[in-house]
Amino acid sequence: MASPSRTTPPPPARGAAVAMLVVAVCLVAANMRPAITGLGPLLDQIGADTGMSIDALGVLAAVPLVAWARFSPLAHTLSRRFGQPRVLLGSLLVLLAGTVVRSLPGVGDGLGQVVWLWLGTAVIGLGIAVINVLMPAVVKREFPGRVALVTAMYTALLGGFGAISSGVVVPISHLDVGGDPAGWRVALLATGAALLPLAILAWWLTHRGPRHVHVRSSTHRGRTGIWTDPVAWLVAAYMGFQSAMFYMLVTWLAAISMSTGRSEVVAGIDVMVYQLMSLAGATTLPFLLRGRVERYIPALIPALAIVGTIGLMAAPAAITLWAVLLGLSSGSTLGMSLTLMAQRARDHDASSALSGMSQSVGYLIAALGPIAFGSLHSLTGGWTASLALLLVVLVLLTVTGFFAGRPRFVLERR
Repeated sequence: MASPSRTTPPPPARGAAVAMLVVAVCLVAANMRPAITGLGPLLDQIGADTGMSIDALGVLAAVPLVAWARFSPLAHTLSRRFGQPRVLLGSLLVLLAGTVVRSLPGVGDGLGQVVWLWLGTAVIGLGIAVINVLMPAVVKREFPGRVALVTAMYTALLGGFGAISSGVVVPISHLDVGGDPAGWRVALLATGAALLPLAILAWWLTHRGPRHVHVRSSTHRGRTGIWTDPVAWLVAAYMGFQSAMFYMLVTWLAAISMSTGRSEVVAGIDVMVYQLMSLAGATTLPFLLRGRVERYIPALIPALAIVGTIGLMAAPAAITLWAVLLGLSSGSTLGMSLTLMAQRARDHDASSALSGMSQSVGYLIAALGPIAFGSLHSLTGGWTASLALLLVVLVLLTVTGFFAGRPRFVLERR
C-alpha cells in the first residue's frame, strides 16, 4: 500500500488574497504622507523652540523632497535585485525609524537642539522616496485592469490621512502632559507613527512566501532609455509642477491663514480642509478619465487651482473657499500624475522605471517650491509674490498636461 503523499496547505483563495492585498495597499497609502504633512502647521512652534529662521524652516520642509529626488532612481534598481515586496517592506521600516529619530529630544544648545530633527526628516524622506516609486508599479502589476480606480483609492487615502495629520497635530501638541504641553516632538511622533506598525505587519503577511518573489521582466529596460525618453520627461515635468504646488501649500498655507488673523488651530484646520478636498479630487478623477475628453483632463484640472490662487491673492479672508478649490485640483493632479506613470508604460517593469525617473526629476522641481515660496515671503513681507510664483507653476502644469495627455508610451519607437 502506498504511503499517503505529503501535501502543502492550499494557498488562499484568489478573492481572499486580493482582499488582503487591497488592505495592505490601503495601509501603506495611509502612511505615505502624515509624517510630512504634520510639519507645516507646527513650523511656528518649531521656529520658536529652536530659533530657526523662516528660510531655514522652508529648507527643512524641502528636505524630504530633496531625498525623494536623490533616491527615487534607486528604487527601480533595488526592486529588480531584491523584489518589490521586500524593498517596500524595508522602506516602511526605514520610515518608522526616521519618524522616531525626528522626535528625539535635543542635546545641549545650537546644533544639538535640531540635529535629530534634520536627520530624522532626511531618513523619513529616504523611506517615502522608495515607497512613492514602487506603489504605481505595484498597482500596475497587481491590478492591471483597474489602474485608475486603485490609484484613485490609494491616492485618496494618502491625501486623507495627510489631511488628518495636518488637522490634529497642533491640538496634540497642546495636550497637557504632566502640567506642560506635549509639544511638537510628541505631536509629530503621534501623527507620523500611529499606523506604521499596522502597515508593516499587513505588508509582511500579504507578501510572505516564495510565490511573492518578484521575477524580472523578460525585457530588460535600463534607466538609460527612460532618461532619454520624451514621454518620460513630460510625465516627470507634470509630476514636478504638481508636487511643487502641493508642497508650497501644505507647508505655507497655515502661515497664510494665520496672517489673516486666524488662530494656529484654525489655520491647521484650513490645511486639513485643503487636503480633505484633495481626497475628493483624487476619488473623482477616475470618473473624468472616460471617452474622448480623457486626453485633455491633465490640462483641465489645474484650472481650479488657478482660480483658488487668484482668490487667495484678491480675497485672502475667504481662505477656506480657496482651500477647497486648491485641494480639489491638488488631489486630482496628484492622482493624474500617478496614473500617468502606469498608463504611459506597457508593463510594470517599465512603469517602475518611469516612476523612479519622473519622481526623481519631479521632486527635484518640487523641492525648490517651499524654499522659493518662503524666501519670497521673507523678502517682501507679504504673500503676493509667493502666490504669483504658485500661479506661474500652475500655468506650466497646464501646458505640460496638454502634451502629457496624448496616448503615447515610454520606451517605444514612435
